[in-house]
Amino acid sequence: MAGLGDRRRGRSQEGTLKHGTRWGQSPRLAFSDTAILADMARLLACDTSFPPGDGYAAFAALLRPELDAMGFACREVTVPEALWAAPGARGERLNLIAARRTGRPVCSLYFHVDTVPPGDGWTRPPLACTREGDRLHGRGAADMKGCIAAAFAALRAAEDCGIALAYDPVLLFCTDEEGGRYPGIRYLAEQGMVEGHLLSFNGGAAPRIWAGCFGSFDLLVRVHGRAAHSGDPAGGVNAIEAALPLLNALARLQAEVQTRRSALPAPPHYGQAPLTALLTVAAAHGGQKGSSLPACFELLINRRYAPEEDFAEAVAELEKTVREAVQGGPATGLETHLLGHLSPVGDPGGPHWPRWQAALSAGFGFPPESFRRWGASSSSDMGWVQAAGISEILLGGLARPDSDIHGADEHTTLADIKALAHSTLAYLAADFASDLMPEEAP
Repeated sequence: MAGLGDRRRGRSQEGTLKHGTRWGQSPRLAFSDTAILADMARLLACDTSFPPGDGYAAFAALLRPELDAMGFACREVTVPEALWAAPGARGERLNLIAARRTGRPVCSLYFHVDTVPPGDGWTRPPLACTREGDRLHGRGAADMKGCIAAAFAALRAAEDCGIALAYDPVLLFCTDEEGGRYPGIRYLAEQGMVEGHLLSFNGGAAPRIWAGCFGSFDLLVRVHGRAAHSGDPAGGVNAIEAALPLLNALARLQAEVQTRRSALPAPPHYGQAPLTALLTVAAAHGGQKGSSLPACFELLINRRYAPEEDFAEAVAELEKTVREAVQGGPATGLETHLLGHLSPVGDPGGPHWPRWQAALSAGFGFPPESFRRWGASSSSDMGWVQAAGISEILLGGLARPDSDIHGADEHTTLADIKALAHSTLAYLAADFASDLMPEEAP
């Protein structure tokens, strides 16, 4: 597969700074639209949807030529199949670690490379980069392939301009964040492969101090009936109709779950509403044609549980609801399978946050006084990183409330990609806010 393309394309005429310029000599950087758009076109065209997650090796092959050209040494780490195997998942779980070492302290930059499947309702091609003015549409544009393009833009600018870095960047391109049983970053963290402090790009374009987030798990439910001709249904059991009591029971449980409030501060766009636990019937499948009774009805249920809740108790409550709703009915069988699980993230604060806030202000123009601390009922694989002993996690990214992440026509903007690139380079640069570095400044 072709790599991310000619690194010279569109850069000589647009440029950044004169070679040898120190960070502090320029308040703004100019990043190449042409190079960013070329990266986005290739990144979005490579299908890394999870499920099934069979595009990771192809995506790593796409990244490696660019990483090689920037002087990164690449290492491939595959998660053993026994850890991630689940219904609907297939393909090698190949994670890519790209390191460039000079002996400076390490900053690990984390990206998950998977996206949710495109889904319905798109008015633009989901596996392509469609530019409309400043907007860039495509599955993964904001979550989070656009963040990869921003990081590449930052690293190219540092190289082109000879900007000295305070940290050796180690890039982690990881699998199965979108609800997988065993996310790649979990495996890397548990194997001791995450170095230095961690900057996650699984966040938003906002003046935010991350307070943590909810946990999440998916439960796959299969209600079995018995196939028969719909015109002569004697002896048949319609699996969809047998599941109707289950759907009603889930609606009642959903109402109960959503009364459970979390003490995590809610995002600003919630207004005065609190964060609450959530239950979602995320997918339903059954039947094939009008002349047959469906023999199986399948539901995918997502549960977002607050840090104050217990994971085992949340699973048990949901399984009990499913079991009791189906027992005694016409169904001929019932299966439940626990699929993906993301652990909640506790307080990710630490000594590197003040400098990262200053870098976000430099890139996005956020006034320092605008930063607020808040959590989210969305989830992150960073909970597993904390469980492995890495408590401080910096957070940035491209998500905005109107970005349609996980929905049709997901998008980001060129302006936000450039702002994130600017913030990233500021944070890595040796002479940016060196007084805020916890380590001894170079």
